[in-house]
Amino acid sequence: MPRLVRSVRRWLLVFAAAPLTSLGAQQQPIDWDKLRDETVQILADYLKINTTNPTGNELQTALYLKRILDREGIEAQILDTAELKPAGRANLYARLKGNGTKKAIALVHHMDVVPADTRYWAVDPFAGLVKDGYVWGRGALDMKGEGIIHLMAMIALKRSGVPLNRDIVFIANSDEELGSTGAIVFVQRHPDLLADVEYLITEGGDNKFENGKLAYYGVGIAEKRTFWQHLTVHGTPSHGSRPTKQNPVPRLVAALDKIGRYETPLHITPGVDKYFRDIARGYTGKQKQWLSNVKVALTDPAARQWILNDLYWNAILRNTISLTGLHGSNKTNVIPAEASADIDIRLLPDADPKQLLATLQGVVGDTAVQFAPLLAPKPPLESPIETEFFHAIEKAAHDRDPNAYVTTPMLTGATDRPTYRQLGIVTYGFDPFKVESADAQRGVHGNDERLSAENVGFGVHYLYDVLRYAQGTRVTP
Repeated sequence: MPRLVRSVRRWLLVFAAAPLTSLGAQQQPIDWDKLRDETVQILADYLKINTTNPTGNELQTALYLKRILDREGIEAQILDTAELKPAGRANLYARLKGNGTKKAIALVHHMDVVPADTRYWAVDPFAGLVKDGYVWGRGALDMKGEGIIHLMAMIALKRSGVPLNRDIVFIANSDEELGSTGAIVFVQRHPDLLADVEYLITEGGDNKFENGKLAYYGVGIAEKRTFWQHLTVHGTPSHGSRPTKQNPVPRLVAALDKIGRYETPLHITPGVDKYFRDIARGYTGKQKQWLSNVKVALTDPAARQWILNDLYWNAILRNTISLTGLHGSNKTNVIPAEASADIDIRLLPDADPKQLLATLQGVVGDTAVQFAPLLAPKPPLESPIETEFFHAIEKAAHDRDPNAYVTTPMLTGATDRPTYRQLGIVTYGFDPFKVESADAQRGVHGNDERLSAENVGFGVHYLYDVLRYAQGTRVTP
């Protein structure tokens, strides 16, 4: 064999055996059971860090996340420790780099949790206990569990060598449960870190799962805005044994009675319209017909009554007002100098806060009743549906449940999504789990919060596939 031919053959054999680094790293298979078990342990350790808000203590969780990211070769930064109050708070930012041909995707969660009263828990809420197939602890569902799913899906992408056209950005914020200062400070101080982010996911999705059966995968494209108000009436203090027309309590009660009787107008946003049309397939007869065209149905008294009797449906079809706090005298025999009340107002995404406030002042019809905002409403939030990322969610969902559908329930609570949306980022509420509705109802802000190990494994794989499909290229599973 000629020397040249032998040399070429040896070169070809060496080339074939070598890693194809010049053509991109080879993809590595993932042992999903092993990754699930690893994720369960990481979540359990995360839950052990008490970040009850107030006061937060999120710096410790940020440091915990940073250690994991550093170990995986993903650079992470602890940010905003001076700006966030009180001391001991922080935000965290990390980025898994792609080739930059498309804009980035951000995964955002909050590190703080609401208080847990140990008297009503079957386990220590900060022990990170793994028991009976569940990880138990405050934050397992809201939302440390989801944050660890974000983390491990990103790590799985790196380990597997999936080619990335989009960077994956990982953000952990402080103080979502009270003032959302973590997200607000992050957006104000670091817009450069978000300049190339096209899509962002955080809490606010809702996969309806009851009695072991999935009804739908829910992606939050919109949420209502808090517009809490504090009402005050001033009067003249005196002894309770001598009634006076200067008693502020009856005047306040009269105003609250008028507000309580007032019905806000019904209004159908695009995402809510889609939601009703989607869920109509689960009904029959007149109910199916009503939900298929809810705008028309609301003009029919029978349909209107049926629809509005559902507390959730009623809440997503109008601005809502709940009378929640009331304060007068601190003694039975004292007429107070002031009476006050708090009302919880939730606005639809396209509602005008000033217009609603003017309407309520007109309903009350008493200038002695003063309104003052407790919280300024966040920016409006309604993200588009026809996007590459939304379709990636649909594809990953259909991989798991071919007969299931993806719909757009509106969140009646509040998240940090509007804070990021004001930068032009398309934000979605994404739920990576199939948690029984009863478990979620009992555990989120309640007692015995827990997440099954099965759901941990499901969530990592589900989000991994969503992020894979969102790259916009055909890749190996």
